[in-house]
Parts: sequence; C-alpha cells; structure tokens
Amino acid sequence: MKKETLVCECPVIHQEVIDKIKLPEEEVLYDLGDFFKILGDSTRIKILSALFQSEMCVCDIAALLGMTQSAISHQLRVLKQGRLVKHRKDGKVVYYSLDDDHIKHIVDQGLTHISEKR
Repeated sequence: MKKETLVCECPVIHQEVIDKIKLPEEEVLYDLGDFFKILGDSTRIKILSALFQSEMCVCDIAALLGMTQSAISHQLRVLKQGRLVKHRKDGKVVYYSLDDDHIKHIVDQGLTHISEKR
C-alpha cells in the first residue's frame, strides 16, 4: 500500500498568522519530548500513581505492583533521571516520592482528558 503525502494546495500563505507563532527552542522541545516518553510507560505511570498517595520504598512498590525489586529499581532510575521522583535515605531504606506537584497535575490532566473521551 502506497503512503500518501499530504500537500497543502492552498496557493496563499497567511504570513500574518505565521508571524504570530512563537515556537519553543529546539532544545526545550527535545526535553519535552523526552519527558512525555518517560510518561509513555504504564509501569512508570503505576509507580507515579502510587507515589501520588504516599512516599514508598522499592520493596513496597514491588509488592504493590507484583513485580521484582530489580524491575522497580530500573523504572525508578528512569523516573529519577527525568526528575519526576526524588529519594531520601532513612538508614538503609531509600524512600521515593514525587519530585514536585507538577507531575501529579500533568497526569491528572491526562486522566481527565482520557475520561472525557470514553
């Protein structure tokens, strides 16, 4: 099956519209794309959903999700590198929590959007 290429057949360029548009810098767009890639994994969304409700250690998250500690640690590393979660140590136990409230707001907005479409 041949892929169609969409071409604007309008002979007029609306320069006044183009001139009003201000796009973010490439680096910002790249970082935003990476941010949404991190949110594009259902396991990471589950972890975040749990952390919305309480600070948790790896063992507790693994038990909650029925996964290995290793798998949870890997996902937490991705979330931490993306600055979505932070950690604190209490003796030998490491507790994870949301880095800030923006993450919960973004996920809540996504859930609201999905709920409207059902």
